[in-house]
Amino acid sequence: MTDVSASRTGGGEAGFGDFVQLLKPRVMSLVVFTAAVGLLVAPVSVHPFVAFASILFIALGGGASGALNMWYEADIDAVMRRTQGRPIPSGKVTEGEALGVGLGLSGLSVLMLGLAANWFAAGFLAFTIFFYAVVYTVWLKRATPQNIVIGGAAGAFPPMIGWAVATGGVSVESLLMFALIFMWTPPHFWALALFMKDDYSKAGVPMLTVTHGRPATRRQIFWYALALAPVAVGVGLTSIGGPVYLAASLILNAQFVLGAWRIRQRAETAAEADGYKTEKAFFRFSLSYLFLLFGALLAEAALAPFGLGGGSRC
Repeated sequence: MTDVSASRTGGGEAGFGDFVQLLKPRVMSLVVFTAAVGLLVAPVSVHPFVAFASILFIALGGGASGALNMWYEADIDAVMRRTQGRPIPSGKVTEGEALGVGLGLSGLSVLMLGLAANWFAAGFLAFTIFFYAVVYTVWLKRATPQNIVIGGAAGAFPPMIGWAVATGGVSVESLLMFALIFMWTPPHFWALALFMKDDYSKAGVPMLTVTHGRPATRRQIFWYALALAPVAVGVGLTSIGGPVYLAASLILNAQFVLGAWRIRQRAETAAEADGYKTEKAFFRFSLSYLFLLFGALLAEAALAPFGLGGGSRC
């Protein structure tokens, strides 16, 4: 990391909204949703207040990871067009403030989750923060084109943490929810890398598009989409699955694989000519894909008391 913002250059004091942006709220929304689903589909009921507090502290932990990530990556955020407006490179928040927020929220979120739920879930949250802030951000992102593959585990842990809040442990179901997000992450971010063009190259980040080229990235998106499909369908064959999820999974994965195939078949000249229309559409759909699949799991849990969905609670 290099010092690109030792002092505030944006003028005036940072506002509340600037610190909210430091927590990556859009990423946090996915963390909150998947963690909540992991908690709600677990076979053990949790008091509503404990559930609410737990999800809040998991969200704060996710936000802490985002702040630490922005602190360490301030130099490359200033180079990449997509991230130049973030709080640190825009001069609204200093690096010291970001580091303080990240460390403070990390400690607070882990401590409060342990007190509100259980210490296994709290330890899992602490490990997730460490994995994202250190393993992915510091060690992997600038070192290997497999950065998003291995580092994607950090974004896949939240449903396991939610499950651990309810059960105090790990199960096949929570591992498969993890695997679903883990396998989804590479094609999602590689599609983004295709239409972000030279951003990663300018920043010195060895994304697959930079190290292996765009044709290889297109092929990998397709192969990962194929590998993702059986994992996603497999979730529906566990205790948290059922007819609603299985139907959604079959339809969504067929669309996902088809979209990945279209990307694989695209020539770069055709993509440039239409402004990467297909790649951008796939990237947007991939977000809907994940939210809809986890929404289907939630629907199964809601229908279970009426004998209509999957899952059971004790």
